[in-house]
Amino acid sequence: MKKYNLLIAASILLYVLAALAAWYGIQNTAQEKDRVYKVEINRIYDRLSDGHLPDERDLRSYKYVRNVRWLSADDMQPQEKHLAFFEEDGKLRIEIRPVFEAGKLKGYLRFEYLEPEFDSHFVLVLTQVCLGLMELFLLIVLLYLKYQLIRPFRQVSELPYEMAQGHLRGIVKEEKNRFFGHFLWGLGQLKDTLEVNRKRRLDLEKEKKKMLLSLSHDIKTPLSTIKLYGKALEENLYEEESQKIRAARQIGQKAEEIERFVEEIMKNSREDILDIQVEPGEFYLSRLMEQVLATYEEKCRIRMVDLEVGSFEDRLLKGDLQRAAEVFENIFENAFKYGDGRRIEISFSEEDYCQLIRIFNTGTPVTDNDFNHIFESFFRGAGSEGIQGSGLGLYICREIMRKMDGEIFARKEAEGMAFVLVFR
Repeated sequence: MKKYNLLIAASILLYVLAALAAWYGIQNTAQEKDRVYKVEINRIYDRLSDGHLPDERDLRSYKYVRNVRWLSADDMQPQEKHLAFFEEDGKLRIEIRPVFEAGKLKGYLRFEYLEPEFDSHFVLVLTQVCLGLMELFLLIVLLYLKYQLIRPFRQVSELPYEMAQGHLRGIVKEEKNRFFGHFLWGLGQLKDTLEVNRKRRLDLEKEKKKMLLSLSHDIKTPLSTIKLYGKALEENLYEEESQKIRAARQIGQKAEEIERFVEEIMKNSREDILDIQVEPGEFYLSRLMEQVLATYEEKCRIRMVDLEVGSFEDRLLKGDLQRAAEVFENIFENAFKYGDGRRIEISFSEEDYCQLIRIFNTGTPVTDNDFNHIFESFFRGAGSEGIQGSGLGLYICREIMRKMDGEIFARKEAEGMAFVLVFR
């Protein structure tokens, strides 16, 4: 973006320089036009110290002065004579200059001259040069935009549609482009990530199907045993009381086996559905806040929610920057859904070599029963009726924070809910 801003500034500067050059050229031409004939008049005026006027042969060497007339101070009368002296006649322009001798007015000299023509050719050439420079610069900018923006964009314009259709194979060709290079790299990473996630999901579904088939097969054995003992008890096949107790004990044991299988199915269904990957690394707190505020400052402004961000010291935190931003996104979205829309506060503190970030939103706190299950997967509180959601947001936040060697806590407060993120 800095390069593009410099390009805009350069275009403005070039326009200003071209305009100044044209103005200077035209101004200089106008001044030259006024100066050339005055030089001739001054030269003739200096030579007429003896009061003798030059004849026509003497005026041939001058380009603009065509005639010189004299009016003595003694001939100022009659009025018609000197009025005619001071009036223009014909195509020639005039300039009147007084002549003094010993401090006394001796008379007037009338210089009749042709007005120099305006150098339209020079002005035309100058204008064409300035326009040519502007056109050249505009052409360079258009070619630059074509090869640096339009052509790369056309190459990837169909890629999002292909990805939406599930065509994830193939390689996104990288380009050394300051505008689209990082964008193409990001699309390539997104495509690879989607392909890996799809493959992982298919593998997970295969494993779950295998697990369900295996568990179904395992359940059949104790289930058939239960049916067998139940049928025997129903038909009074056991005469001794010890045999009946043994059969009842077997039914209870097999029922416990089935219960364990059901719990295993439920556990795998709840926890294995999300395979959250976290890249180990480090990032500065300022980068995390820049990324979060770039998204949610505008969203809060549109929703008319007061967003208050406290001061903090820029520390180096342990974890995955993108995953940490995802935690903020889930908490903010919950604040929009379940808060009262008045205020969201972000404050910072340090404790035991850990960075604590408190995110508070005003609203009605959850009930004690809901609070005890707030981080469980697929759990939705009593106040979530009519609000879209899957009940996974806070569960994902806790999994991400723990995989980054951190933690997340919830607090019920008088005016709303607060979540405290702990980063190493």
